Amino acid sequence: MSGSYAILFTAIGLVAGVLSGIFGIGGGVVIVPALIYLAGFTQHRATGTSLAVLLPPIGLGAVWEYYRHDNVDVPAAMIIAGAVFAGGWFGAIVANRVPGPYLRLTFGVFVILLGVYLLFGAFRRLNWI
Repeated sequence: MSGSYAILFTAIGLVAGVLSGIFGIGGGVVIVPALIYLAGFTQHRATGTSLAVLLPPIGLGAVWEYYRHDNVDVPAAMIIAGAVFAGGWFGAIVANRVPGPYLRLTFGVFVILLGVYLLFGAFRRLNWI
């Protein structure tokens, strides 16, 4: 790995870490697109790498800070974590059978729909609609 890739990966990690700590996002919304468009990864390689990245660090730094402020429901988190484990395994089986361009299209549609949903929810709460 060249030094420029180490710098790029460090920058991707810092941005994903900050956004994860603020919004609870990082992997699919930040790391995957960054690896695809900045590092030239395939959709599958970016997804797999993102999952490997997120395994330890998010649970250690950001969760500890939220826990210190009594903002973590540990029993709920454990149940959800078990379900995410099973769902992630199943999702990986499905994703590895779908060609990359279709997977990218599906991801793009998902992000757009999520964005529209979040915008309308914010507009309603601000009484703009």
